[in-house]
Amino acid sequence: MGMRLSRQRRYILELLWQQKEHLSARAIYDQLTRQGRELGHTSVYQNLEALSEQGVIECVERSDGRLYGLISSPHSHVNCTDTQQINDIDIELPAEILAQVEAKTGVIVSDYRIDFFGTKAQYAGSRCSCIELAS
Repeated sequence: MGMRLSRQRRYILELLWQQKEHLSARAIYDQLTRQGRELGHTSVYQNLEALSEQGVIECVERSDGRLYGLISSPHSHVNCTDTQQINDIDIELPAEILAQVEAKTGVIVSDYRIDFFGTKAQYAGSRCSCIELAS
């Protein structure tokens, strides 16, 4: 990792591992506080930035702020506009589409990420039922 795994960083990583979704710094702080973990706001923000800069966690920029999640292999996102959740999805585009992109741009595609956005008229609780797709 190239950085010391402090108690605070371990708490943050454990929480993101348990939640398996992208969370705001405020939500991370609130959940850690509810778990009895003593971290200040500043400590949470600083550790999230350090973990993100080192490539340990993913930071997704949104119009309403940043969301943080664990990094899995290259992946795409499904954004539920009902719940504002971002869920990871592993998706493979057909070779024909990749060939079409390469033909139109002259760039050989080595990796890609897709952002999907959608709503779900009915969802259970606070978790959007439109997405349980991550492998």
